[in-house]
Amino acid sequence: MREHIHLQKDRFLEELKDFLRIPSISSLSEHREDVRKGADWVVNALQEIGMENVNILETNGHPIVYGDWLHAQGKPTVLIYGHYDVQPADPLELWESEPFNPTIREGKIYARGATDDKGQLFIHIKALELLMAEHGSLPVNVKFCIEGEEEIASPSLAPFIHENAEKLSADAVLISDTSFIEKGQPAICTSLRGALAMTVNVRTANTDLQSGSYGGGVPNAIHSLVHILDSLHDEGGRITVENFYVGVPTLTDQLRKEVAAIPFNEEHTKEELGLDHLYGEEGFTFKERTGIRPTLEINGVTGGFQGEGVKTIVPSEASAKISCRLVGMQDPQTIYERIKQHLEKHKQEGSHITTETLIQAKPVSLNSQEAMLQKAADAYEKVYGVRPMFPKEGGSIPIVEVFGRVLDTPVVLMGFGLPSENLHAPNEHFYIDNFTKGIETVCEYLYKL
Repeated sequence: MREHIHLQKDRFLEELKDFLRIPSISSLSEHREDVRKGADWVVNALQEIGMENVNILETNGHPIVYGDWLHAQGKPTVLIYGHYDVQPADPLELWESEPFNPTIREGKIYARGATDDKGQLFIHIKALELLMAEHGSLPVNVKFCIEGEEEIASPSLAPFIHENAEKLSADAVLISDTSFIEKGQPAICTSLRGALAMTVNVRTANTDLQSGSYGGGVPNAIHSLVHILDSLHDEGGRITVENFYVGVPTLTDQLRKEVAAIPFNEEHTKEELGLDHLYGEEGFTFKERTGIRPTLEINGVTGGFQGEGVKTIVPSEASAKISCRLVGMQDPQTIYERIKQHLEKHKQEGSHITTETLIQAKPVSLNSQEAMLQKAADAYEKVYGVRPMFPKEGGSIPIVEVFGRVLDTPVVLMGFGLPSENLHAPNEHFYIDNFTKGIETVCEYLYKL
């Protein structure tokens, strides 16, 4: 199989470039037709490799692509999930090459979506193409469910799964949208934090006011917002929202040992990020803070005059975006309500607050000893010569919990990215070595199933 992949590598990369040229940015309305082009591209790719019943399924948002091949009688069925939408490319000035003009440099392919998730999704398409070409069939039954809204928290996919549970039923859900520990060290993620994203808007007067006439005598929306945001953490980095930590598991010695077993170089991390110090909740290591503890982060703040020069006003409006990563039994809606109560309690006199929730996702935990995950570990070991680790990731893939719960089947997070590949950032890229070895690994996994 490795020789076949090597012979086809140049063609595979040219096809991947075509996929990456589509600016399928799901969060921006001006790219709606580009997202549709991304769906069409996936349909054509699945049809060309011999998948059947390939269709675009409409939703209230961006479409879902379904396809299957169900002729392996008596064999397991694998549902492959991925997404063809991507993040915005901003800030464009920080890209060394155009984000939607894929470029290969030093063994990496650079483009928005290269690792998240077009490159990783394409691994599965090419693996199945090679298996079909070699045998005229597949070793297992396969279904595809590919969406165009993952980067906006999959609002249409959750109801689609509930309504089509029988259509999507499988013995395992296979997802490649995560990363290795480091280059050469595969990983199968066994935990994802939940998520809550929300906006906070503060309003004071009914208009901005001239600071010479009103400054010092009326409430300032930015002052109020800054005061509120500062109240969300204490000096030790602990979140001060009342009852925020209810449902957070107590860290056992065993869990701390598992987290500590994952390699981490603090000095290298600080150097790489240009930092003098790391920061976080006192009493916990960096890996614990970023993998198994909940967080509350301020993602953006706006208000007042932003143009060139000075405009001496007392701003009447200010806003912030806040996101939380959740663990254990924390419920995103409950956390949202508790944060709203905290904001009201700590607002300054004369301020009025409105909030809106943008993303909600529950935490998920997977059993590393489950047979479907262990067979994936066997496949990694066969190709890379190293058994994968089973880390607990700090990120969120909202739909993982829905797949596992509704379909009542194990989810296998079989990623091929690297932590250093700048997903969601300028100069996103994907190591070509992991792209080709990923194809081989997926083939091995399907054989082992």
